[in-house]
Amino acid sequence: MYVRLGRVHRAAPVILGTITLIAVGVLLVRDAFPQYFPAGSHAILGALPLAMIAFAYLVYQTAHRPPLRELVKAVLLAAAFLFWAANQFWPHVAQATTFNDVAIGLFVLDVFLVMIGWPATSPDGSFAETYGAPHDSPGEGRGRT
Repeated sequence: MYVRLGRVHRAAPVILGTITLIAVGVLLVRDAFPQYFPAGSHAILGALPLAMIAFAYLVYQTAHRPPLRELVKAVLLAAAFLFWAANQFWPHVAQATTFNDVAIGLFVLDVFLVMIGWPATSPDGSFAETYGAPHDSPGEGRGRT
């Protein structure tokens, strides 16, 4: 089961996540106004948020101290982001297609593992959903008519 974190322990992943969102913003500004950025800047600006979110997610997961299988799954997802970042950073190297294909394979594997409920310690429907109380069935007492 996940450990609920206090403010201090949430700080590092939130700070890294915020920096990552700023990097995405810079990337989108570069896309809108490429003339204001140096040639070749897209490679760095495209790879940076991918690598940073991988790192931020690992920091977040390790701070929660999840079970080993959950940590393995987090590493798998972080690796997918890092391979995608490598493809963005080195689009013209011979291995770029391989980096991209490994990222695709890892993302597909991650989603498949969510679909089959592995590891069993993962809450159902862990696609960034909250884990609140189940909803009432249609027609069951919510006081609405």
